[in-house]
Amino acid sequence: MTELHPSTPTGLSRRTTLSAAGGGALMTVLGLAGCRSAVSDASSGSKSAGAAPRRGGTLNIAVNSDFTPGLLFSQSNQSLQHRLIYNTLTRYDDRLSPQPELATSWSYAKDGRSITLRLREGVTFHNGRTFTADDVIFAVKNLQNPVRAAQLRSTAATVTGFEKRGEHELVLKLAHRVNNLFDLFEFMIITDPASVGSAVTGRKLIGTGPFALKKWSPGSGLSLTRHEGYWLPGRPYLDRVEIRVIPQADALISSLRSGQSQLSFDVPGKSLGLVKTTPDLGITAYDTGAGAVYLGANTTVAPLNDRTVRQAIAWSVDRERLLGQVLGGYGLASAAPWPKSSPAFTEAHRTHYTHDPGRARELLKSAGHSRLALDLLHIALPSDTAVAEALQYDLKQVGIDVTLQPTDSATAQKKLISQGMPALWTMSHGFAQVQPSTLAVSAYPFNEAKNTSKYRSAHYTQVVREAWTEPESSAARANTLHDEISGILLDEAFIIDLVVRGQVQVAARGLHGATLNKFSYLSLDHAYLV
Repeated sequence: MTELHPSTPTGLSRRTTLSAAGGGALMTVLGLAGCRSAVSDASSGSKSAGAAPRRGGTLNIAVNSDFTPGLLFSQSNQSLQHRLIYNTLTRYDDRLSPQPELATSWSYAKDGRSITLRLREGVTFHNGRTFTADDVIFAVKNLQNPVRAAQLRSTAATVTGFEKRGEHELVLKLAHRVNNLFDLFEFMIITDPASVGSAVTGRKLIGTGPFALKKWSPGSGLSLTRHEGYWLPGRPYLDRVEIRVIPQADALISSLRSGQSQLSFDVPGKSLGLVKTTPDLGITAYDTGAGAVYLGANTTVAPLNDRTVRQAIAWSVDRERLLGQVLGGYGLASAAPWPKSSPAFTEAHRTHYTHDPGRARELLKSAGHSRLALDLLHIALPSDTAVAEALQYDLKQVGIDVTLQPTDSATAQKKLISQGMPALWTMSHGFAQVQPSTLAVSAYPFNEAKNTSKYRSAHYTQVVREAWTEPESSAARANTLHDEISGILLDEAFIIDLVVRGQVQVAARGLHGATLNKFSYLSLDHAYLV
């Protein structure tokens, strides 16, 4: 638990090994642990440290883009509210060891081909219905549905059978062993099955979480109220949560500085200096970061079908300048997708590409190009626009003229999923902060079977599939496979990673107990205002 400062990378301990392949040992964890990598209490409540939790009050959260119901079962920059309305089966602690949520304990079969879940009793949905094993079965099948566009659909699809042992015990049968099942359990929100049709249009969001939806006002935000029947005794403390959409960075910062909002994760890095001058606000970064900023290349658009050209682009970007000037120094310049907390992280991969315009020009010349003109799509938000403009400048220095295509967040996400991107695009990706195999079987930019760049390789598929099914107890082999995946990504450069973005929280010092899970779902179970 560390309060971070610009350009001061810290990492979590490596994942605690789970015996996914054998042993059959029952893993029982007592109590519900919060994600304490999470956030330093020093940034949110130092003026009243030691104050007893206070019940009541409304927390106002400032966000820069609206909730998109159609992306409810995907992970995106609009997933902040998921854990407020819905629970998940498990939740990782600081060491990436799963802790109980709606599943209280679990045990693997000796061959790793099934897992038995013991489910929490006494849990009710917002409509008063009791949570049972049938809701877990529905949640898995829901993610298996291609319509949901869930990044972890491949992992959900490995569940080929269900065996109920009463209302609160369930066996999931697997087609083959996978080592990222707990990534699925933390990603997968548990919904009321009857409400899903209404949920994806924003009319009803019914879960078992600490807050219930009162109203969604498109373009304005979400209003949530306390779920009085929440299974965690005495929680939540807060009466209401208001998630307010404030697209303009200046207005968002003004809302925080004036006290109209008490929490945001959307302050641009270059604006954090201004926030630091406000005594009633604190800044804290999460150890695993907020995903990575990257530059994607459509490999079906000439000349990006030539990896030499893609490598030239990778050498042309000044990652350190991007980190310092655009992101305020919060994060880690990196040519690879992994945060320092990942088992796949190595310093050699991080520094594989540095800023070398001369080398970039030489590679372009060797590929037969002196000047190029390419389109670059980006999300029309201040921080994303600043990244795109920095890339435009760097690429111009090596003879690549870039035309920027600003796009709203929802449209960009749809193009990402449907492989509808132009020659180049820049966004942020997640999934590098959990089990490394999840990135390459789940994240849209990296998916070995169908990625946004339309890159395919039998070798890439083979390595990814082996990494996905390798027992976590085989640490040496897993590390070798992670190195192979990183090597392919760096050599092929269909995704050009730039910076592991710092997950920066700006909060009123009177707010305590707000945390994020590994998929950036906000938890306010224990949050209170003083």
